[in-house]
This record gives sequence, C-alpha cells and structure tokens, in this order.
Amino acid sequence: MSLDKITNDRKPSEKRRFNDACGMAHGLELLGERWALFIVRELMLGPRRFSDLRDDLPGLSANVLPQRLGELEERGVLIRRKLPPPASVQVYELTEWGYEAEVIVQELGRWAARSPGHDPTLPISGVSILLSFRTMIDRSRIGDMDFSMGFRFGEDGYRGHLNASGFTVAQGDPEGMDLLFEGQPEAMAGYIYGGVPYEALEATGALRIVGDMTLAEGFRSLFSLPSKFVIPAR
Repeated sequence: MSLDKITNDRKPSEKRRFNDACGMAHGLELLGERWALFIVRELMLGPRRFSDLRDDLPGLSANVLPQRLGELEERGVLIRRKLPPPASVQVYELTEWGYEAEVIVQELGRWAARSPGHDPTLPISGVSILLSFRTMIDRSRIGDMDFSMGFRFGEDGYRGHLNASGFTVAQGDPEGMDLLFEGQPEAMAGYIYGGVPYEALEATGALRIVGDMTLAEGFRSLFSLPSKFVIPAR
C-alpha cells in the first residue's frame, strides 16, 4: 500500500496532526486548514447564512466551504441552527468557545499589519473592517466620546457603540443611531486608515455618512495602522 493511499484514507479531522502537546499546535489542528480562520472571522459578529459566507469569501469555492463548515462543527467551533419564522433559514453560528477565538484573529491581524507586504487597499469584508476597528482602536484617545453608530454594507447592517471602554459592534438594524456609515467596506477602510477625504468618497458614491461629521472625524482619529517592520539586510 502506498503512502498516498494511507494519507487519503484519513478522516478529515485527522488530516493535520503534529503530534505535539503544545496548545498552539492543537490550535493549528483546529483552525489551520485553509479558509477555516476566515470562516471564524466572518461569524464573529453573529450568525450568517451559507450564501452570506460565500459572498464575503469569494476566493473560497462552493465545494470547500461546506467541508470547512462541517469540520468546524465537528470540532465544536460552530453550530448550525434554523432561525425562527418568518426567516426560517439555516445559519451558522460560533459556539461560546468559538467566539473566544476573536483574540486570535485580532492579534494575528495586528502582527501581520506590520509586514511590509501587507496591502490595506485589497478587498475586505464588512465584518473584517469592523473587527479591525475593535483591534486597532487607541483607547487612550477616546476621552469622553460616547455615541452610537450604525454601519450598512449592502444588505448587511451592524450597530456599534463607542465609549471609554472601547468599541463594541454586532449585527443589527443600523437606523436610529447617532451616526450612520453606509457604503463599501473598502471605502470605509480608505476613510479610516488611508486618509482619503470623505468628500472624495462621497462624490463617487463609495461612502455616505449621515449625522454629525464631528463625531465621524472623532471616530476616525482613534485609528492608525502600526508602523512597518524593516526587514534586516542580508
């Protein structure tokens, strides 16, 4: 029997075994398959349908997505459930333990943002940009800021709140908040991190801000990308 045959006969949960007692090694066994951590990231702000995940992860094939979802469910990272009427659709949702992985997403993102190869102008999902705000916010600059804000990216809505404790955000109707950001996640990234003037984004229809622009500019002032690491000369 060839080695290839032995490898192919393994169950999905046995594909990645490092034979190492380190928790990091087991963490990679749980989330190290390609696209697994992306799926976890996209579920961090609440349950989502299969079609939502497929739309926000366009590089992930329709064949691989159900495989990864099944593996993550088997490992206890997420669950499947059916929403009550009138929605009555199946969604995927992180377990309590699954939500604890947010710190992994945050710290990996913070660390990788220092890479000279990181390109913040690439496409980004709505969930990803909002999670980046939770990661990159400078709490020392918040002061007495305390207001609510909504975000709408296409059909997806989120409700956030900023106060001295930081920035919280979750799925929800973005209407009725002190401030509303509406448009493309990439435009939001350009406004917050790239220094792109709001007027330029508004003129192209990429971003619309409803509410007090003083609040919007105050929110914007809380974020900056970390300095790039200089790779030593060889």
